[in-house]
Amino acid sequence: MPSGRLEAFSDAVIAIVITIMVLDLHVPEETKLAALRPLTPIFSTYVLSFVFLGIYWNNHHHMLHAADRVNGTILWANLHLLFWLSLFPFVTGWMAENHFAPVPTAAYGVVLLCAAIAYTLLKTAIVAHHGPSSKLGAAVGTDLKGKGSVAAYAAAIPLAFVQPWISMALYVGVAIVWLVPDPRIERQFGRVPD
Repeated sequence: MPSGRLEAFSDAVIAIVITIMVLDLHVPEETKLAALRPLTPIFSTYVLSFVFLGIYWNNHHHMLHAADRVNGTILWANLHLLFWLSLFPFVTGWMAENHFAPVPTAAYGVVLLCAAIAYTLLKTAIVAHHGPSSKLGAAVGTDLKGKGSVAAYAAAIPLAFVQPWISMALYVGVAIVWLVPDPRIERQFGRVPD
């Protein structure tokens, strides 16, 4: 089956996740600039999670445009990814409301780690369906950036109990690395359609 329906469904789920996340940003009752200070952890965590969701949406979009067709394994792998992405509002709110306490910061890392693994499984399922020698298989290659991200998340989880800011630095570092869309697919296929 063509990949368009899968992409449209995924886009809708990610849009809903972002909408749910923004609902945790409550407007202060006061009009002074100082009223925004208590919202700093909530807003900064929202921005980080928004960036991560944008990264997943962008790379998911490129990968599905490179895929001609999908099968049942790909559909389930995609749902697995969407499950972990749907937990972003919960862990984002929990970590922010508790000012980056160790357990919520580690839980945030668990969700990031599981989402990264789920994305890897989805990518693997798509490459398996199209063949390792397909253009998509050649484009994703060894995926050192993806493996490095998984390693950073795995390290950040226990480090949250040592010093949560170290975990936060790792999360932000991974986001910075992925801010530029993965160009491998575009290079392999030429310009991917919008």
